[in-house]
Amino acid sequence: MSANNDVALSRGGNLVHLFVPKTKFESYEDFKTSFQLHIPDDFNFAYDVVDRYAAANPEKIAIVWCDDHGGEIILSFGDLKRESDKTANLFASHGIGKGSTVILTLKSRYEFWICLVALHKLGAVAVPATHMLKKRDIIYRLEKSKACAVVSISEGNLDLIFDEAIADTKLSKFKKFIVGKSSSGTSGWIDFSAGVEKMSADFPRPAGNQAVTSSDDMLYYFSSGTTGFPKMIAHKFSYPLGHIITAGYWQNVQNNGLHYTMADSGWAKCVWGKIYGQWIWGTAVFVYDFDEFDAKNMLEKVSKYGVTTFCAPPTIYRFFIKEDLSQYNFSTVQYCTVAGEPLNPEVYEKFKLYTGLSLMEGFGQTEIIAAIATFPWIVAKPGSMGKPAPGYDIVLLNPEGRECDVGEEGEITIRINIDAKDAKPNDLPPGFFFGYKYDDEKTQDSWHDGFYHTGDTAWKDEDGYFWFVGRTDDIIKSSGYKIGPFEVESALIQHPGVLECAITGVPDPVRGQVVKATIVLTKDYKNKASDALKKELQEHVKKITAPYKYPRVIEFVDVLPKTISGKIRRVEIREQDKQDQVRK
Repeated sequence: MSANNDVALSRGGNLVHLFVPKTKFESYEDFKTSFQLHIPDDFNFAYDVVDRYAAANPEKIAIVWCDDHGGEIILSFGDLKRESDKTANLFASHGIGKGSTVILTLKSRYEFWICLVALHKLGAVAVPATHMLKKRDIIYRLEKSKACAVVSISEGNLDLIFDEAIADTKLSKFKKFIVGKSSSGTSGWIDFSAGVEKMSADFPRPAGNQAVTSSDDMLYYFSSGTTGFPKMIAHKFSYPLGHIITAGYWQNVQNNGLHYTMADSGWAKCVWGKIYGQWIWGTAVFVYDFDEFDAKNMLEKVSKYGVTTFCAPPTIYRFFIKEDLSQYNFSTVQYCTVAGEPLNPEVYEKFKLYTGLSLMEGFGQTEIIAAIATFPWIVAKPGSMGKPAPGYDIVLLNPEGRECDVGEEGEITIRINIDAKDAKPNDLPPGFFFGYKYDDEKTQDSWHDGFYHTGDTAWKDEDGYFWFVGRTDDIIKSSGYKIGPFEVESALIQHPGVLECAITGVPDPVRGQVVKATIVLTKDYKNKASDALKKELQEHVKKITAPYKYPRVIEFVDVLPKTISGKIRRVEIREQDKQDQVRK
């Protein structure tokens, strides 16, 4: 690092200029054509970002953490370097090194960030996973990832579940680290905190064959897919640099600000919004380790800690607008983004009315970054994902493989003129994955003939904005019409009685399928669930969108089935409907 860079960092600067020669752009067109990303051959986020900040400006804040029990911890980059060095030494003392695979089930414990950085320093592969895993899920992940260790909390007897799962595998010499107390004095678990405390705070950067390259595996994520066992997505050590786009040009984070992405460590959205791009740009990340989601508690935390940029799935904003937002201080919040599922225009308009902030949408997957987004130079169109990120050649293809015309629905694909097995970091769009690990068949199924197929459907308007329709499997075909769930959900959500809803298709002997709405009512309507309300909701949809799209079947429920990432599991609703029909 040059002397000028040292001076800039010591004054509170950021590191983005080391990897992006030009960081400011005049327009979206300038951004799309001029953005360039430099990926060093030996890039390692732990040393080249975390430790650089620690050396030049050790007091610069990295993490602001709190929970529901009065706990609060603030970690600087100096703190993070010290704790990650000690943790790397602990892991190394138990045989974990370059290429080792370690599962992390830490919810939103601040130790997740320390462990992740430590594993990067070792050149090991981190496998973040949700704390809600069951025995079968754990066995699958242990065997698929070839894990040699786990670092886990004990919440929900998770350590006991891991013990049962490990006993049913053929893994040997498996290491188990526990954060906090074990559930019932479980034997064989290493006390993480006590172990770290004994270690040296000096862990030199590995050299020679123990040093990592940008092409080495760094991170495996199991997709939160809606069908079947999840795929294991492989990202290399080059991956964090792709999130320079996510953090800087979609979330619009600010140097020395405080960014909050609502996601725990088991979801890939965590690394989208709580570490890589944010730290490169110099913002601290806010972590709220809540027991159960409560909109009021979250709004209070955002106000109390002075969050400057915020990102959450649409579900969270739906809950927010049902609260009295005038009771909270949003003066520090400068920018809000939304992703995970499409945003209903009603939510957009109400949130802007209450806060003055436009919600800037984005689209991506665990496999990629924010590949389509409402970037700062783009005027938001409520309900639109925005426009493609630099390096992402987005093409909508119809079922015959033809590129769609303006206004025509098609699958979202990304033009990639190289096979996964031949790809190097600089050959691919920023932050693009390297296939499904140990599964060439699934990689080939989604990445072939020059395109990566996302499995999502959208259409593009005459201004180049993309509009999400739904997962390919979620499209409803009724009496010759193709109906996307999002457009019906957006109509329903405008009714004051609808808190959340999911649109699916149910078999019909005449129409092939009919539209079904599974609805969670607002608290004021909980006691009004009736045939009369169903009729009212049907008429409401007919007034807002094409009448043929109205839900002929309506079911009221207390909660909707969701993935760990907050996406509605429409497939689960469809499967339950099939089982119910069989019983009839």
